[in-house]
Amino acid sequence: MTDAAPRSAAPRALGILGGTFDPVHDGHLALAREALAELDLERVLFVPNADPPHKQHQAVTSARHREAMVALAIAPYRAFELSRIELERAGPSYAVDTVAELAERSRAEGRPEPWFVMSAEVLDDFAGWREPERILRLCRVAVAPRPGAGPLDRRWVAEHHPGFEDRFAFLPGPELDIASTRIRERVAVGQRIDDRVPGAVVRYIEAEGLYRAGAS
Repeated sequence: MTDAAPRSAAPRALGILGGTFDPVHDGHLALAREALAELDLERVLFVPNADPPHKQHQAVTSARHREAMVALAIAPYRAFELSRIELERAGPSYAVDTVAELAERSRAEGRPEPWFVMSAEVLDDFAGWREPERILRLCRVAVAPRPGAGPLDRRWVAEHHPGFEDRFAFLPGPELDIASTRIRERVAVGQRIDDRVPGAVVRYIEAEGLYRAGAS
């Protein structure tokens, strides 16, 4: 088992890594490891969307498959945990609802406020999320660089989210150019994905026939 952060007596903050995870890949795991170490988190919660509002008009793999793949991917890491908070909530999976619940839970447990972990390309769209300022009041945001994404730093925050500059932290890495869309495309044409997806997830995709051309 892998556990990157030593335990301390006082409760530490939780990290929140949300997404469609269609499929989960090595980039997600690298981002979670980076946040765990850089922010001294106790755990990183992987939160699969049930009904991602930004993909209402796109085909999304069944939540049961995406949940199963996340569980397989994080199994070797004791500091990573699957959260079903959005899978169990009816309606669109809005991050603000998830953050509100997890922030309240952190307060009840005597923890520091949670960290919402995202890549630079996700932050670029953050202003269009539901109640972004409420999210920033409930938690802090950790941003990882992403190849091809525009430069984002404290100056960018001051321009786009004035008054919330202290709510952001910029992680030094990882800089991995891995995308779930490209992985699905590779599977559809019979190309290998084991260089960017955990082995257990590769085997699950193969066994369930996911992402093949013509698959439902």
